[in-house]
Amino acid sequence: MSFNALQAKTWRFNCIGDTDVLTLETLPVALPAAGEVLIQMKTIGLNRADVMFRRGTYIQKAVFPSRLGYEGAGIVLAIGEGVRQFSPGDAVSILPTDNLAKYGTYTDKLLIPETFLVHKPDSLSWEEASSIWMQYLTAWGGVIHAGGVSKGKTILITAASSSVGLAAIQIAEAADAKVIASTQTIEKKQRLLDLGVKNVIAREDEPDLYEALVLRLGGEHLDVAFDAVGGPHIEQIAKAMSVGGTMVMHGALSPEITPFPLKVALRKSLTMRGFLFLEVLHDPVLREQARRFILSSIGAGYLRPVIDCCFNFEDMHDAQRYLESNQQIGKIVVTLNT
Repeated sequence: MSFNALQAKTWRFNCIGDTDVLTLETLPVALPAAGEVLIQMKTIGLNRADVMFRRGTYIQKAVFPSRLGYEGAGIVLAIGEGVRQFSPGDAVSILPTDNLAKYGTYTDKLLIPETFLVHKPDSLSWEEASSIWMQYLTAWGGVIHAGGVSKGKTILITAASSSVGLAAIQIAEAADAKVIASTQTIEKKQRLLDLGVKNVIAREDEPDLYEALVLRLGGEHLDVAFDAVGGPHIEQIAKAMSVGGTMVMHGALSPEITPFPLKVALRKSLTMRGFLFLEVLHDPVLREQARRFILSSIGAGYLRPVIDCCFNFEDMHDAQRYLESNQQIGKIVVTLNT
């Protein structure tokens, strides 16, 4: 194979906006520089952050023309000088990076530093291998690192039908914690129950979250809340927290203003903190702890990504629209015929 003649089909956008701003372009592929690896992509995992990035509402901002996409899996085509952990032919998964515009995974060939790669677990399919790191790094960091969840503690997990929500449930259950899950619709509640989640609140038929929590807590209180929504229900969650409890906010799905429950926080000595996966990614010690936990838990069968559906690479617009519809339970994956 002549690497000098390689080209990559890559989805990019030149202005913020709806799905239609994404265009499929053919771009030249550079040879790997020192510390870099060239990947032939097999699958791409989609995240809500991808949509927010495209719309200009994410913590990272696009630099045009911009790539996007945090996750994927594929086969090593070539390596640069100094790469020791990977060889051509290796199957790998891609860790989320801190530069979506530069290292976005919506492509059939990806050039990326080796620090953002891990060997693909043999027990996982290509679809599953592209779906583990964003959700499990976020969930491990929020539930175990920031939340301090351990055996016997009770945790509320909101947006529980999302890939991160499902990952958080699995991680909390692996820690032998008591889980209460919250989702928006009755349909999603039933699908979570079908997946084996025992205690689920659907806001559609129980709009008062505090009362729904009281009903399930049986006189006890929440030790930890892992919240992706924000908005007015933060006050209801705070009321259900135990003294010294921890509220970890890792998302802002609600379009409404998020109030700070000052009096409740003071009275209960609550810890309220934000969390992003970058907190784990940028700390070598935390990242290694998370990597070991996730890989060992996958090997033991405690963690398994839930795949909602798959789309072809050429049908990225349809995949994005489905992602924005918020109908999915778990991960949406894009597959490539490579």
